[in-house]
Amino acid sequence: MRQLLQVQAQIVTCAPPDLDDNLIAVKLIGACAANYKLQHAVLVFARLLNPNLIAWNAILKAHAQNHKWGETLRYFNCLLASPRAFKPDDYTFTSVIKASAGLLSVINGEKVHAFVAKTGYQSNLYVRNSLVDMYFKFGCPGIAQRLFDDMAVRDIVSWNILLSGYAFYGGDTVSAKAVFDRMVERNFVSWSTMIAGFARCGNFDAARKLFDEMTERNVVCWNAMIAGYVQNERYSDAVNLFRRMQQNGGVRPSDVTLVSVLSACAHLGALDLGKWVDRFITRTGMELNLFLGNALADMFVKCGCLVDAKRVFDKMVEKDVVSWSIIISGSAMHGRAEEAFGHFFGMLENRVQPNEVTFMGLLSACTHSGLVEKGLQYFNAMEPRYGIAPTVEHYGCVVDLLSRAGRLSEAENIINSMPMEPNVIVWGALLGGCRIYKDSDRGQQVVKRILKLSSDHSGSYVYLGNVYASAGRLEDAAKCRLMMRENGVMKTPGCSWIEVDNMVHEFFVGDRTHPQSDKIYAMISELGERMKLSGYTPRTDLVVHSVDEEEKEDALSTHSEKLAIAFGLISTREGTTIRVVKNLRICSDCHEAAKIISKMVARDIVVRDRNRFHIFSDGRCSCNGYW
Repeated sequence: MRQLLQVQAQIVTCAPPDLDDNLIAVKLIGACAANYKLQHAVLVFARLLNPNLIAWNAILKAHAQNHKWGETLRYFNCLLASPRAFKPDDYTFTSVIKASAGLLSVINGEKVHAFVAKTGYQSNLYVRNSLVDMYFKFGCPGIAQRLFDDMAVRDIVSWNILLSGYAFYGGDTVSAKAVFDRMVERNFVSWSTMIAGFARCGNFDAARKLFDEMTERNVVCWNAMIAGYVQNERYSDAVNLFRRMQQNGGVRPSDVTLVSVLSACAHLGALDLGKWVDRFITRTGMELNLFLGNALADMFVKCGCLVDAKRVFDKMVEKDVVSWSIIISGSAMHGRAEEAFGHFFGMLENRVQPNEVTFMGLLSACTHSGLVEKGLQYFNAMEPRYGIAPTVEHYGCVVDLLSRAGRLSEAENIINSMPMEPNVIVWGALLGGCRIYKDSDRGQQVVKRILKLSSDHSGSYVYLGNVYASAGRLEDAAKCRLMMRENGVMKTPGCSWIEVDNMVHEFFVGDRTHPQSDKIYAMISELGERMKLSGYTPRTDLVVHSVDEEEKEDALSTHSEKLAIAFGLISTREGTTIRVVKNLRICSDCHEAAKIISKMVARDIVVRDRNRFHIFSDGRCSCNGYW
């Protein structure tokens, strides 16, 4: 292989004469395609004076295996128009059928199928397997099943294609399980396909039962189960299963494994495990490909380590719009607007076209830094300058930008001028501004709009309850809570995660299930006394329940982020940075408390809520009040 690549390099760099040896060309084309050097494979093929059918099949396969479906079909048409009038064979058809399936081009697929029948290759095992797979991808399971049933000879690949067709493209795990049970022979692909099929539809009991039944597993089987957990937001389960994979030994994680694990780490804030993955990649010499590099950079961004994210980003040989958007959005989450725009300009200099996510990052950067005019400037330039039509998410970001700045009338005008129907998120952004600036009249009108769109929007009931409670209308506040119960509305419970000694600990508001609850609550009590001496006054107005002040203070003291911080203090050495991830926006009371605690204990406290990062240090927060 090394010699072939050396010859290939000479061909590309030395502009050699035309080739007349099809055998050498075919080997070179295959080597280039296998190493993702498709442009070099094309150059080799172009040098052939008289390509034979084997050479044509090699260039077709090179494009098909690199998912260049359109080019595959173009070369196929060139083959048919060749002066030598080649008759396609089974190798030709498998590549062309794969391309038709990849394009979801039913017309092309049916034409190719007719051509296959006309040339007598319909009974060929490999061609028939490709046809079954193609029709499943077209959403035609009936045709696929008939083609399978008519096969005189089947192999394990045939059965696996039928299995994956039902499990993935059809989403029919009942039929898939029936196929699985009929299989006389099963391999790792069969097991992993069935596991992934169950996981994809959320049937984790069935997926895990199959997984645990396996006497031997390869990395693909582990990947199926771990990825299934991640795709269904069961991140702790994914991390725990990965640890079990490591403990079992004998199976080395692949880049697919690590991408899933890094995604779980990013959501949980599991920095220690994420750093272990980073060291593993370096130690084993694993290639930092585009997907793995993006996942690693995203993990560092979401764990609050921008320096490490930038190190990974700089190390990546290949970068795409996702890579740039990750680093832009990461800077935005930390309130570093100038850095975000600096990366944006670097992206343009490298001729990478921004997309919708890129502009979400830029607008968020402006929101988190109070750069209203700059945010409006780039929002208004999206379509005319960059050809990107703003989505409802972009409008929501601009409404949030204006609302946080107190420009509520402008924000409402933006909503009323939207080319699409505003959703709950857009109106919710305006409601957030009403909450900050205590515009209760506008806020109550906004709540009516929201409840028309979504009668189970818990934030609206909570807002009304807070408005009534602040005005001393406790009976009306109580009615809000009653309406929530009657309508079956459940407020999303606050949940926070903290990683200590490579283990992620989860806390809910008022949680007493942790083994060290007594010590945690003792620390909460100690911190409460010390904070009051430092001038802290609990924001009891945030508690809408009709209880006395002491009970309100107790309710505030057991918010999930406070429990996580207290656990971090009793579980780590002095001076260690405490990192907490919260599923909701941090409340103003916890925000103020975290500032005071950071100064009292002389520690940095990093909290990532659903909007941004807050880095509390020496009594100050990096957000500067924009959150």
